[in-house]
Amino acid sequence: MTGSNEFLLSNPAIPSLLYSELEGEVRDGVKNVLDKRSSWPATLERTETENTVDADLWRSLAVDVGLVGLAVPESVGGGGASWREVAVVLEELGRRCAAVPFLGHAVTATALLVEIGDRDLLEHAASGDVTVALAVPANSLAWHLPKLNTTVEDGKVSGSVRSVSDAVTAQILLVPVDGDLYAVDASAVSITPALSLDMTRQLADIEFVSAPATLVASEVSAALGHALAISSALLASEQLGLAEEALQITVEYLKERRQFGRVLGSYQALKHRLADLWVEITNARAVARYAAACAAEDSDDLCRRPS
Repeated sequence: MTGSNEFLLSNPAIPSLLYSELEGEVRDGVKNVLDKRSSWPATLERTETENTVDADLWRSLAVDVGLVGLAVPESVGGGGASWREVAVVLEELGRRCAAVPFLGHAVTATALLVEIGDRDLLEHAASGDVTVALAVPANSLAWHLPKLNTTVEDGKVSGSVRSVSDAVTAQILLVPVDGDLYAVDASAVSITPALSLDMTRQLADIEFVSAPATLVASEVSAALGHALAISSALLASEQLGLAEEALQITVEYLKERRQFGRVLGSYQALKHRLADLWVEITNARAVARYAAACAAEDSDDLCRRPS
């Protein structure tokens, strides 16, 4: 086992899955904000209201702390960090089920803007001045982007896109049309919230009726696929944070709940089930960390299709 560890540490082709000091500092900063502004009861209560996005928390993360530009180059006003640091932010947001459009704005849309090199929109996105969302269905994958029902004529976009994530609070929509990318002001379209399985990331249906659009870039299919791959990779980190928190809550509950005169956690069968779950989450952490490292290093494994 020691030999294997030495091989992993000495082989530059294999990224380290350990958390760096910088990643630890980012985590502490995010936790500090969430401890003050986000709680499970408040999040659950918000899902039953019309305002499913926590606007105050989003403003704190985006503007006050400046996390939305974490992976944006410093030359464009960003933090100059990597996707590994962004993945740590997502772990903590997932741990709290934070209802903010971080994945859609700071990962998916930002990755696309970085890839195509649009400086103007990227600066606004990195500063938190505007919230940007990519108008594609939530189930879009790097290797399988559904054909979109959108057209453009005389600089105006028409059509519809269903089940778009993080669009309900967006000010700017990035709309792919026939391989090109257009920017559309969200106030010029109809955005209808849709019932989502996860109401902390509410989906929305978007209708474009001759909406004025600005061409951002042409021939963006490859860039779009790359951005979606990064988004999928980092979504794993958010899910990891949620899984770890769920396990922690379960363990705490089993330590306190009593049945038939015994603490539930003392039953051997439950201990075995918790141990199995811990192993599965540990494996999931390794996968999520590797995915984030692939995104940060632009590894060929990032877009590797499942067999």
